[in-house]
Amino acid sequence: MGLGRALLCIFLPPLAVLDKGCGAILITTIFWLLGWIPGVVAAMIFCTRDPN
Repeated sequence: MGLGRALLCIFLPPLAVLDKGCGAILITTIFWLLGWIPGVVAAMIFCTRDPN
């Protein structure tokens, strides 16, 4: 994960996980609507997870 993706995870979590699939977008958006910090944590988890 690069610096740009990390900053995107912090400022716009749902946008950071667009390439991770529909489930990741939905979960991150729900957490983001519940609070900014849970959304950031969810986005960081999805972005740093190994794709395999």
